[in-house]
Amino acid sequence: MLVSMHDLAYFRAHLEAIAARLQQRGFSLDVEEFRSLDARRRAAVTEAEELRARRNAESQEIGRRKKAGEDTSALQADVRALGDRIAELEEQAKALDEEFRARLASIPNVPHESVPAGASSDDNVEIKRWGAPRDFAFQPNAHWDLGPQLGILDFERAARITGARFAVYMGAGAKLERALINFMLDLHTREHGYTEVLPPFLVNSASLYGTGQLPKFAADLFKCENFDFWLIPTAEVPVTNLHREETLDGDALPIRYCAFTPCFRSEAGSYGRDVRGIIRQHQFQKVELVNFTRPDQSYTELERLTESAEHVLERLGLPYRRVVLCTGDMGFASAKTYDLEVWMPGQQAFREISSCSNFESFQARRAGIRFRTGKGKAEYAHTLNGSGLAVGRTWVAVVENCQQEDGSIVLPEALRPYLNAERIDAQGRLV
Repeated sequence: MLVSMHDLAYFRAHLEAIAARLQQRGFSLDVEEFRSLDARRRAAVTEAEELRARRNAESQEIGRRKKAGEDTSALQADVRALGDRIAELEEQAKALDEEFRARLASIPNVPHESVPAGASSDDNVEIKRWGAPRDFAFQPNAHWDLGPQLGILDFERAARITGARFAVYMGAGAKLERALINFMLDLHTREHGYTEVLPPFLVNSASLYGTGQLPKFAADLFKCENFDFWLIPTAEVPVTNLHREETLDGDALPIRYCAFTPCFRSEAGSYGRDVRGIIRQHQFQKVELVNFTRPDQSYTELERLTESAEHVLERLGLPYRRVVLCTGDMGFASAKTYDLEVWMPGQQAFREISSCSNFESFQARRAGIRFRTGKGKAEYAHTLNGSGLAVGRTWVAVVENCQQEDGSIVLPEALRPYLNAERIDAQGRLV
């Protein structure tokens, strides 16, 4: 059975337009090769069906002739030959199905018409800005200096335990991370209508295929030897696959889940990038938002999801901006993505802290997630997700934005009930 990542009927009818749109995101779709492979596959299936009908008719004729006492040897030989040809065509169709499936699996999602064309992150478009960067009376430190000075972040011991791109949070640093997780989960479940989920942190290959990480991005993942288990790169994978091969009640949509998980990434394609600090780690924590919607509500839901992530930053008093990613900077499975970038004064830059994406039906087709309203026909759902937020990067933003000249950190009011403290003093203690 051929599993499509795209609506094939729409693909066939709009192939040139789709190819042009995919070209804007840096993917070259060979239209003639696609048509040739599709035509050969369909021709094999059609011929097999026609021969089955002919074989059935001749089998009935054999029965009629046998009853009449007539010789059927020539007709039986023809039926056997038809059977051989049908088996040959079925093998041919199966092989073409596999090839066609592999080609489709390599084709990224088609960008939504509202996504700006562009080649790289330089072409992303800022559409919103909240808050103003603080005017420091001193030179603010980056977290990779401030954390170790306070004794709340330790890179040397982490490297000894595991290796590069890991960190140990100590004392108030560990408690700050935990407070951020609880604050985010409480906000999303109590005010934004999300249901909390605690999923497995290991998933199988089918789950990663469903959300689009496999087969293309295997090098970015950590695989468990001798098992069909992978460490999750994001809670998007297990939470989206909660409804794999299910048909949802359309009247119950949208369904909104949030989940805290650790995340594991090999960062295979990021050699030399963000090697200092905890911006780009092999292991990090994240609170993820995952939504299942009907197609007619998914772009309204994208705005709502993004605003839910923004509320975290606003409650913490952290300046940020929202940008819409251009076609050349989008993720493989996304139809449209907003990035939220928080101001990091120690680095004098806005840094990504959340990506909020609408995948339309791309993931649902791969994972077999449908919905039905009443007695209507089952349709593919739309899936969305976004970080709400990346906890480590939020930790960095709090530490860098809230630092004082003596090295202490004044905690955002929203976090004080979780820490029973107002600040981290210059000795790294919660007070």
